[in-house]
Amino acid sequence: MKLNTSIQLSFMMFLEFFVWGSWYVTMGTFLGANLGANDQNISLAFSTQSLGAIVAPFIVGLIADRYFHAQRILGVIHLLGAGLMYLLYQSQDFSGFFPVLLIYMILFMPTLALVNSISFNQMKDPAKEFSVIRVWGTVGWIAAGILISYFAWDSQMGLESGLLRNTWLMASIVSVVLGVFSFTLPKTPPRAQSSDSFKLSEVLGLDALSLLKHRNFAIFFVSSILICIPLAFYYQNANPFLTEIGVENSTGKMTIGQVSEVLFLLALPVFFKRFGIKKTLIAAMATWAIRYIFFALGDADEGVWMLLVGIALHGICYDFFFVSGQIYTDSHAGEKFKSSAQGLITLATYGVGMLIGFWAAGQISNYYLDSQGNHDWASIWLIPSGISVLVLLFFTLLFKEEKLQLPK
Repeated sequence: MKLNTSIQLSFMMFLEFFVWGSWYVTMGTFLGANLGANDQNISLAFSTQSLGAIVAPFIVGLIADRYFHAQRILGVIHLLGAGLMYLLYQSQDFSGFFPVLLIYMILFMPTLALVNSISFNQMKDPAKEFSVIRVWGTVGWIAAGILISYFAWDSQMGLESGLLRNTWLMASIVSVVLGVFSFTLPKTPPRAQSSDSFKLSEVLGLDALSLLKHRNFAIFFVSSILICIPLAFYYQNANPFLTEIGVENSTGKMTIGQVSEVLFLLALPVFFKRFGIKKTLIAAMATWAIRYIFFALGDADEGVWMLLVGIALHGICYDFFFVSGQIYTDSHAGEKFKSSAQGLITLATYGVGMLIGFWAAGQISNYYLDSQGNHDWASIWLIPSGISVLVLLFFTLLFKEEKLQLPK
């Protein structure tokens, strides 16, 4: 791959995840502080990600794969997204906020597949080249979080002044940049001919359901859905939790999780090769339980180190389960079901699993809310920790070790 192309793709990834990181981490805090949303409303807002993940295969499968160049669709979506982000910046209540966010997420979630498709189309050896490009997405997410804390939009004074609203404006501006820049990206033509017959099962990855006949894969599939329930607690509650208990620069501190992602992503192939798929997935699920215990016991004073350790464990939690899970899925799918199997896992986890998780997080957070508007966070965090332990036991007892070949 040419150096110029590599720089283009890296900048695309940086902007893609900068846009997402600009608002996603702090949305729960913003909704509570600026729009007066309750826990159920916040969980409803986060569930738009899952709804977008469910609809995304239709957009990619029906449009990107059949009719238009991926880079052009990416550009149009982000230009439209910029306008929607600006409307969210201007929103004054949740009733006006939610429908706009829902439309935005239905448009945005397919772009995660589009940036991958554009990248893979330019690579001769994706197994070696993609991680170097993808890591710039994580850098973009980190940069957004650092800027939010640098400008003190997430500080107590910033919340009282309504400055956290600026995250939506920042996302809108960067969306315009990415939208325009997308039209300069390398051409990525449709993979299928528009005249080809359309199969809903292929679009949704349902033709890969035959993989569930393999007992181990079925156990992994169910575990993937279940582990997304405690995962949703982190995405939905972590920033409001840190802000409520008085942790300064909470958004900036949460970028430690993305730094951790980079480090553990580099360590994953070594761990995977030495210990195998089962121990790698067990390590991830056990770490989910441990991190939530740290959150339950930590505080903003002497116990702040426990919160920082909990955040730093994100790399193991995410990379060791989801990235290794993608490798495991790919090894089982073979050439026939490569794309559809990954689509099925994405639909099950980000769609079904996290949809359940966001709903549960909202219900539980509201249950442990007192009359003064404060949460019993220790009790809240122990619940996803307990769920993680149950998923861990289910997986450990039923999944049999397999020897897999890592991609070269």
